[in-house]
Parts: sequence; C-alpha cells; structure tokens
Amino acid sequence: MNHSPLGRLARTAVVLSCWGAGLAACTTPSRTATTQPNKFTDATLRQIATAQDARQTAALLPFLDRSEVLYRREAALALASVQDKAAVGALTARLTDPEPAVRVAAAYALGQTGDSTAEGALRERVVQEKDALARQYALEALGRCISSAGLGTLARLPASLGTDTATLNGQAWGLYRAGLRGVTSEAAVSRLIQLLNPANPYRARLAAANALARTRGLNLNSYAAALASSAQSDPAYAVRSAATSALSKANQSAAVPAVLATLARRDPDYRVRISALRAMTAAQYAPVKESAWAALTDPHEHVALAAAEFFLTHASGEPGSIFLEKANKLTAWRPRATLLATALKLGGPEQNAIRAAVQERFVSSANPYEKGYLLKALGEDPAAYDFVSQATFATTGQPIVIGTYGIEALVSMRRQSSFPAEQQSSFALAMQRAIRSGDVAVIGTAAEAIRDPKLDMRRVFANADFLKLAREKLVLPRDLEAWQSLQQTIDYLENKPTAPFPVATAATHPIDWGLVQDIPVGQRALIQTSKGPVVFQLLVNEAPGSVASFVALIRQGFYNGKNFHRVVPNFVAQGGCPRGDGWGSSDYNLRSEFADRRYGEGAVGLASAGKDTESCQWFITHAPTPHLDGRYTIFAQVVSGMDVVSRLEIGDRIERVELMR
Repeated sequence: MNHSPLGRLARTAVVLSCWGAGLAACTTPSRTATTQPNKFTDATLRQIATAQDARQTAALLPFLDRSEVLYRREAALALASVQDKAAVGALTARLTDPEPAVRVAAAYALGQTGDSTAEGALRERVVQEKDALARQYALEALGRCISSAGLGTLARLPASLGTDTATLNGQAWGLYRAGLRGVTSEAAVSRLIQLLNPANPYRARLAAANALARTRGLNLNSYAAALASSAQSDPAYAVRSAATSALSKANQSAAVPAVLATLARRDPDYRVRISALRAMTAAQYAPVKESAWAALTDPHEHVALAAAEFFLTHASGEPGSIFLEKANKLTAWRPRATLLATALKLGGPEQNAIRAAVQERFVSSANPYEKGYLLKALGEDPAAYDFVSQATFATTGQPIVIGTYGIEALVSMRRQSSFPAEQQSSFALAMQRAIRSGDVAVIGTAAEAIRDPKLDMRRVFANADFLKLAREKLVLPRDLEAWQSLQQTIDYLENKPTAPFPVATAATHPIDWGLVQDIPVGQRALIQTSKGPVVFQLLVNEAPGSVASFVALIRQGFYNGKNFHRVVPNFVAQGGCPRGDGWGSSDYNLRSEFADRRYGEGAVGLASAGKDTESCQWFITHAPTPHLDGRYTIFAQVVSGMDVVSRLEIGDRIERVELMR
C-alpha cells in the first residue's frame, strides 16, 4: 500500500478457531485482556521473534526441531514473515508434525513463501491430513503455490475429503489465492460459483465472491444469474459486495444493468451500493445513469463519491455544463470536486466558464485537501496548465499537500493527447524544477513522469546528473519512496537494470523488548478523531515490533493533530503521515510482521512501500480486504467506533491518540 489483521500455546485452540469462526470470534476482547502479560515474558519467544525481525533464517530453523510444540509452531510462524525459500524443505517436513498446531503454522508459512516446489507436498498433505483445520490451511497454502497443471486437483477435490466446513473454506480460499496469481480455469470458476450457494459457510462464500471479483481476465456472462442472486440475497454484506463487483465481468448480460441500478439505490449497506456503482460500465451508461444521479445525494458521502467517480470515468456525449450545475448543488467537497473534474473533461462550449468556476473555488477554499482535489480536477484541462503550475510551485505559506496534488495534476495533463506540443518544453522544465525542489512528493512524482516511456522524456534528459544530485540529498530510510523513484528514473535514463533498493536491517531499529513487555495482551488505544472516537485493540503477541513502535509514537504525541490523508470508500481510511499527503515517514523502518491474521472489517495495518519498509502510517479497513492478507502487517483491530471509521473523510483530524488504562 503506497504512502502510494493471544497467546500461543495455552490458547492455540482459541487462535486457530478464529479462522473458521468468522471475524467476530477474532475481535471480541477479553474483559481482563489488559491485565494479562504478553507471551514475550518467555525469553525463547523473544529469541525467535528477534531472529524473525533480523531475517535470520538459519537461526530459526533449529527451533523447528525443538521438542516443545510452542517453539516449533512459533518458528514456523516466524518464517512466514521472513519468506525465505531456503526454509521450504524444513517447513515441508513440519507438514507431518505430530501436533496439528505446528502443521497449521507450517502450511501457512509455506503459503507465504509462494514457492512452487512446495506444491507436491501440500497436495499430498491435503489428502492425508486428518485434522480439519490443518487441512484447511494446507488447501489455502496450495492455492498460493499451485501451478496451472495442478489446479484441477484443487478445483475437484476427492470425494473422500467430504464437504465439511473446513474443507469448503480451504478449497474456496485456495482457489482465491490461485486466482490472485492468475492461475485459474473454467473448472475453478465453475466451482467458485457453486461455493456461492447460501448453504455453504460464510467464509467459503466470501472467498468465492472475492475470487470471482478479483481474478483478472474472467468472462462471467454465463454466470450472471448466479452472481446476481448472490449480490441481491446473500445475508452477509461482504459477500453481496464482492459478488456485485464480479458482475462487472458479466456486463454483456442484459439483466445486469437493472440489477446494479437496483443495488445502487436500495441495498441497505453502503459498501454494496459503492460496489454496484463501481461495477457499472460505459456500455451500461444509459440504463444506469439515473441511479447514478440519485446516488449523488445518497446519505452516505462515500456512495456519493463513487457516483461522481462513475461519471468521471464513463460519462460521454454530454456537455460539461450539466456536471457543473450538478456539482454546485452538492455540499460534500470530494464528490463536488470529482463532478467538476467531469465537467472539465467533457468541456463543450462553456469550457472557459467551467475552468474559471473551478479556479475561483480553488482560490476561495480554506480546505487544503479540497484545494488539492480542485487542482486534480483542473488536471483534466490542459488549458489550466499555467494556473496549476503556479499553485504547485507557490512557496509562501502553502500547505504541503497542495504541491503534492498539483504535481500530480501537471503530470495528468501531460499524459493527455490534447496537451499542446508547444508546451512540452515548459513541462520538461517544470519536472526539472520539481526534482530540485527538495520536496519528496514532488520529486517522486516528477521522477515517475520522466521515466514514463509514453512521455518520451529520455530525449530531453540525456544527462541524469540532476537526478543523482537530488538523490544524494535525501535521507534514508525516511525518504525511501522518493529515493526509489529517483533511482528507477536514473536507471531508465542510463539504460541500466534497476538497482536494488536499500531496505532497513534489524540493526537500524531493533525491537524494544523492554517496551514490549510493558504492553499487556489486549492493550487498547483511543483514537479521538474529528468525527468521533475509535478504539483499537493492539496485537502485541502477533506484531511486537509494530505495536512497540506505535506505542512509542503515541507516548511522544506523534499522531496528535495529524490528518487522514487517504480515504478509499469500501477499502481503507489511512492516516499518521507527518506531512499529511502520504509521503511522510518516521526516521526508521520496521520489518514486516505477517502473523496469521486476516484483513477483515476494522483491521488496522501498517502502510508500506514494499516489504520491510513500514513506518508510522496506518490504515483501517472498511470491509474484508483479503488481497492484503500476508502482505501488510496487521497490528491492531478496531473494537469500537466502526461507525466513525465508515464516515471518515480526507482531511479529518486525528485529534489525539492515547493508551487506555
């Protein structure tokens, strides 16, 4: 995610049952949780976690052979974060461990490596496994490692395995994980459709719906009726939402536009209404347009934004003045700015008047994020180039975020076919000025534009020295994303392979075990936002380094007064950036901690620019987002205030964050 979700041995049964029982079973805190010491009072567990943090595979492997079940299991889970293929052989051996909890952990870790050499052992284990939960994990891990040739095994399980809840869940999630990797087949799709049946377990239906929605290249026209039924009648909003998204792949069915229009207006859950609007296509514009117009006044602002984005993406053949008129009637600034972008994109006889109206609103707005979005809207109109350029590079008393949005708007203009040829040299000079600005967001975005082959800027910038000078002025690891962007561009201009990126080692920010041991299991944090309170339960046993960093920053008052700078409806609300635009960081990086947790509703994860680059930014999921599982650290879970999270918008403030007693 760009700046561009217990104790182990004594509670093993509780932890493992969470996977199949659903999110509620995993997030209900104990009444006495905040008085229970965490597991790291055990020195051996600290040793395992330290080796995990340092990415020391060789130090972890001996623990897989310990006589204690706890240490074998913890070592396997540690290797799930390290993700070193050198551990595949040792983890494969643990698939036959006498203890089911160890077999579960080994299967999870093998899935995290994604190594195809584990496929054979996992397929064999699926058939031989007697423990239901261990079989479930082996099936999902198989999906992460399986080849196209072996997919039939997963799509058509032997009848001897039965149809128990664990097997159905494992098969569905295995097919989902395979689909994310582009491994699919007609048999797999057919099985996923069968798994949507409401008689099947919730988690199996959730996986099936998400697999159909997220697997690329599927043609689901022949399954439109089954998808529509699931989208309209499944009792779980998350299944309805994903099935609705999948309807975008059945857009040749005559019945789909009416289904989407109805869902956009009437589904009781705002997230399903958003999915319906996003599933609408340009070909369906006429039959769904009225529902999208109606959604602009939906009581939930995120639905209104999704409707505005539908028009920005798909509207055509209409004068921009219609959208200017609609925009002026809206009170929520983000849907309004998005409709103004639509008005500028479509243009027409009143293009000059529309541009003037947007520029006037920019000048009069006191909200820096609204000003940024208005620059983003002006990015649809190359005739606004001078206005946007002046706003981008203004240096007097201007909030940082305006420059960030402005440089993105300039690049957006340049990528349009209507960008004037005579202005291309001015754009090139602006990119050079951006690289020399010292602002990491402006630098990173400009560097990305310079290496865009479609813009053909290699002929303009034959010498990369100015990029190297800017790179040398950056501070690592704080400015890692800008550094990465510059390095990629330098390599592009010099026709070299991309150089390896610097990644922090454990020595730069080791886990503070003294602080960790002061954090009890179930420790809560209160996030007081401008929309109301949200309470996190910190997952110190699963993510000790991440939780310790978060607690240390709370005690410093680091988060107080920060903003939510990124809100993607039906996905995440993200905050904690010291700059307020997503390009800020702390002075250190953390290593990723991929515990066996799932991104359900209200999971709190750390943003990153790649593995082991986590820092101070965090995000809260609006709904299950399983494509993030095992890729972003989950360090907390919302236990109250999801109604507040659902209403957060860009620019809302984190008034203060404090630990609860």
